[in-house]
Amino acid sequence: MELTRQFSWRGRTVAWETFGSGTPVVLCHGTPWSAWLWEPFATALAEEYQVFLWDMPGYGSSSKDPEHDVDLGVQGELFAELLEHWGLERPHVIAHDYGGAVSLRAHLVHGKEFASLALVDVVALRPWGSAFFRLVAENAEVFEQLPGNIHKAAVESYIATASHRGLTATQLDALTGPWCGDEGKPAFYRQIEEADECYTNEIQDRYGEIAIPVTVIWGAQDSWIPVDRAHRLAECIPGARATIIEGAGHLIQLDAPVELAIALHRWLGSVTG
Repeated sequence: MELTRQFSWRGRTVAWETFGSGTPVVLCHGTPWSAWLWEPFATALAEEYQVFLWDMPGYGSSSKDPEHDVDLGVQGELFAELLEHWGLERPHVIAHDYGGAVSLRAHLVHGKEFASLALVDVVALRPWGSAFFRLVAENAEVFEQLPGNIHKAAVESYIATASHRGLTATQLDALTGPWCGDEGKPAFYRQIEEADECYTNEIQDRYGEIAIPVTVIWGAQDSWIPVDRAHRLAECIPGARATIIEGAGHLIQLDAPVELAIALHRWLGSVTG
C-alpha cells in the first residue's frame, strides 16, 4: 500500500492515505516504524470504518529533511494540524509506541478531541527507551560515522529485539530498509537524538484529566517498554483497562496479529456500537 496523498506543514511533507467509509479511525505509528506496520489492520478495519494512515515527518514516505526537528513536541503539534486538515473533529485513534505520546500531546496540549483512544505498547510513562536507544541518543554523532554495512547490521539487530517471536527476513527488511542509504541513515540517528522525556514529563501528571474512553493493550513480553507500564498507565487514566496479550513483544502487530486485531475490533465495537 502506498501513501499517495500529501500534507505540507512548515516545510515538511507528510504522506498519508485514507480508505473505507464510515466512522473515522486514525492509526499512529511509532519509532523506528512507519505506517507499514499498521497496513494489514487498516485494510481489515476499512471494511467497517474510514481509516487514516500517515507517516510522521522523518519516517516512512514522509520528508526527512535534516534541518527539520522530529521530536515529540513537533509531532504532537503536527498531528493536531493534520486532524484539522482532514476535517476530523472526534476520530477514534489507535496509537503504538511514540504514536501514543504524539496522540496524548495532541489531546492534552493542543486540545484535539478524540472519540476514543487505544494505546498499544506506547511511550507515555518515564523512563522510556531501550538501552541501545539511550546509548545512541547520547552518542549520535559517533554512530552516524558507522560504515553503511555496519550501520545496517546494527539497525537490524536493534529492531529484531522488538519482536518476541522473531521476524521473517521479509519483515526485517521492510522495517530496516527505510533507515539505510544516504537519506535513511542520518534520519535514523536524528530521530533518536531528538528523543527527550521532557515531552512526556510535560503531560504525564495530566493523564487523570482524560475523559474519553481509553484502552491500553500490551505485549506481555515487551522488552522495550515492560508490561508493568500497561498497568500503571491504565491506573492513571480514569476508566481505562489494560489488555495483556501473551506471546507478544513490542512489535505486537507482527508477534500476535490475530489477537491484536480481535482486541482492537472488540474495542472499536464497544465505543462505536
